[in-house]
Amino acid sequence: MEIASQGPKQLELISLQMAKGQMQQEGAATLELLESAATSAPQQSSTPSAAVGSVINTTA
Repeated sequence: MEIASQGPKQLELISLQMAKGQMQQEGAATLELLESAATSAPQQSSTPSAAVGSVINTTA
């Protein structure tokens, strides 16, 4: 009877291990995607251009 009760517990443990492995793979893929997006994103200059904020609408 002891052997029969270990079956479902063993399957649950295997299932949890597989889920953990999948979560780790998805996390690694997400980090890789974020890193690749950060390196391929256009770099913005630290100083704003002269056109930014040059026209201000003050009428209500």
